[in-house]
Amino acid sequence: MSAYIQTNYNLNDETTVSVMDELSLWSAPFGLKLLEKINYNKNISVLDIGSGLGFPLLEIAMRLGNSCKVYGIDPWDMAIERIKTKIKIYGINNVELFCGVAEKIPLPDSSINLIVSNNGLNNVNDLSFVLSECSRIAKSGTQFVFTYNTEKTMIELYSAFEEILNKWNMFNEIDQMKEHIYKKRKPLDEYLALLERNGFRVNEIVNDEFSYRFVDAQSMFNHFLIKLAFLGSWLDFIPEERQGEILAETETLLNRNVRENCSLELTVPFILIDCFKA
Repeated sequence: MSAYIQTNYNLNDETTVSVMDELSLWSAPFGLKLLEKINYNKNISVLDIGSGLGFPLLEIAMRLGNSCKVYGIDPWDMAIERIKTKIKIYGINNVELFCGVAEKIPLPDSSINLIVSNNGLNNVNDLSFVLSECSRIAKSGTQFVFTYNTEKTMIELYSAFEEILNKWNMFNEIDQMKEHIYKKRKPLDEYLALLERNGFRVNEIVNDEFSYRFVDAQSMFNHFLIKLAFLGSWLDFIPEERQGEILAETETLLNRNVRENCSLELTVPFILIDCFKA
């Protein structure tokens, strides 16, 4: 009898309920596009770089089944523990987790058939070194699929920041803002050059975009995702004694667009690259 016939999910169990609905709307658009491009095969080894809280790592593991081994690596130790809880609740048997950085992947040379990363490469310290590690662990023909949001992400907000900082002659802060954008969201041609240097050949480049819409700028700044993942880095390039007035002016400027367009929209363009180890 197939094991899946026997289910014991308890919908009144607090832990079971807690892992059912927590997929981030931020991660989902990138990850859904990535899941479309993966070549699903039996008996392969997979690595997910920047596995975070487990998406798409666990989805890939379940889709591939127990003939495959799926590894996840992330330096966020509390997220690793969260994934372990999901693995237990979901009944997954083919995942192994590494708490560490992608600049040092604890896997043998030429041992992986598929590498994925859903917005994970944006956050590594040394992209060139990480791609070198990917090349080292990849077998010939290994598929490498990853997504990342581009330097035009939330351009509406960054343009407002730049306009206000320009008004106050805060040119050093503008440079810091642009350096932050470059560090997190490198241009496509830089990715392509590094991939080629490390022996990967591109099959396909997909451009896509989604957006976040808010009733006004204050709602945007108060949104959990914005406060968790973005606001801190924005405040880093604004002197502490000026943060209140700069953000207030930013709200005012953004709200002018709200009056014209009925809502505040922040666009998030992203790219998927599907390549292989030559």
